[in-house]
Amino acid sequence: MGAASSTATRVRVMLADDHALVREGLRHVLDAEPGLEVVAEAANGVEAVRLALEHQPDVVVLDITMPEENGLRAAARLREQLPSAKILMLSMHDNAEYVREGMRIGTHGYILKDSAGEELRAAIRAVHAGGTFFSPSVVRRLTSAPETASPPPAQTLLGQLTPRERDVLQGIVAGHTNKAIAAQLGISRRTVEAHRESLMRKLEIHTVAGLTRFALDAGLSPEA
Repeated sequence: MGAASSTATRVRVMLADDHALVREGLRHVLDAEPGLEVVAEAANGVEAVRLALEHQPDVVVLDITMPEENGLRAAARLREQLPSAKILMLSMHDNAEYVREGMRIGTHGYILKDSAGEELRAAIRAVHAGGTFFSPSVVRRLTSAPETASPPPAQTLLGQLTPRERDVLQGIVAGHTNKAIAAQLGISRRTVEAHRESLMRKLEIHTVAGLTRFALDAGLSPEA
């Protein structure tokens, strides 16, 4: 009966982080917990979505800063394509902007990479059971973050961008690399980088999460 109970409560987990050593450490932490099974590992956001759809994990642990497609963009796709999976964001930083963007997308928790192994295991158990889990320092950062002055309306700021900068912005929030955006627009990667720096400077936004929220507020579809 004990074996059957263990099987019934096993949580199937997928890990996504672009550093092999980090994935190895996470796997080691989870292997130490009976009932947690790592079924797949991904090194970037695109691979994470593909493998999640293939292996159908119960919980996906997603690093935010990954190549090809960042964790927030991958999380948004997974919420659409695999809504049954619980998503736990992983980061080195207790960035309130990242946390709020994850919450807007519908992820189920946010933990820091320097968290103890017990915290990671508890987080996975909590989100699998239908709850949420945020590292204590993340909660403190959210509750202590000062209110900022309201920025100019997004539509007004969008009007400050050139048509090409808007094209590059759409590519960024769609999760494309500079190389992919360059190929799509028929321009050089260096030119894409220049447009990217220019639009970030004009908008005073320097993260993909911030750009994504701005684009949504401005009514600019990433898939347009």
